[in-house]
Amino acid sequence: MWRLAGTEPDFVAAINDLNATWIRAAERLSPRVLTDLYAMAAADLADLFERSSLDAPASIPVSWAGETESAAWLDIGREFTEVWHHGAQIRDAVRAGPFAEPRWLRAVLAIAVHALPHAYRHVPAPPGSSLAVEIAGPSGGSWVLQRRGDRWEIDEGEVAAATATARLSDDVAWRLFFNAVPLSAAGRLVRVEGDAALALPLLQARSVIV
Repeated sequence: MWRLAGTEPDFVAAINDLNATWIRAAERLSPRVLTDLYAMAAADLADLFERSSLDAPASIPVSWAGETESAAWLDIGREFTEVWHHGAQIRDAVRAGPFAEPRWLRAVLAIAVHALPHAYRHVPAPPGSSLAVEIAGPSGGSWVLQRRGDRWEIDEGEVAAATATARLSDDVAWRLFFNAVPLSAAGRLVRVEGDAALALPLLQARSVIV
C-alpha cells in the first residue's frame, strides 16, 4: 500500500512539482487530444472504482482527514471532490455558473465534512459537546460533530440541543472547505448560534491538501 513519504510539506511540494510537469507537457497537446485523454482516463477510473470494495484499505490515506490509513470509500470520495471542485473553479473562472446537478455537490459536502474531526483534534471540550452544521440549499444537509471520550466524530443528521450551531449555504460550504473563502470573510458568511468559540475551527477546516 502507498504511504506518504516525508512530511506534509514534502508531499505538497511533490504534488506541486507533478502538476507543474504535466502543465508543461500539456502545452504541446491540442484541446482535442486533452479532452480525449480526459474522457478515456475518466472512464477507466470510474471502472476501477466500480470494481473496488468500499470497505477495503485505501491505496492513499486521506491526510486532510488526519488518517494514516483510510477505507477505500473515503479515498474514492476524496477523488470525486477533487474532480468536482476543480471543475467548479473552472466554471467560476469562465462564468459558466454552477454545475446543474445538486446531488453532485451534496456528495462533495458529505465527504468534505470528514475533515472536521481532524480540524478539531486540539479543541478541548467535555464529552457530549456538539457542533451542528446546517447547510442550506438544494445540495445541503445536516451533520453533527460530537465529542465522544477524547475524540471528535462526525455523523450525518441532527442533534436536539447542540452546544453550537453553524448555518451556511451550500455554495459557501464548498468554498470554505476547499480554501476559496478568506478567513476574514468566512465569519460573515457563517451564522453561529450558541457557543461561538466552538464554531471557530470550522472556519479554518479544509478538505484539501493544496
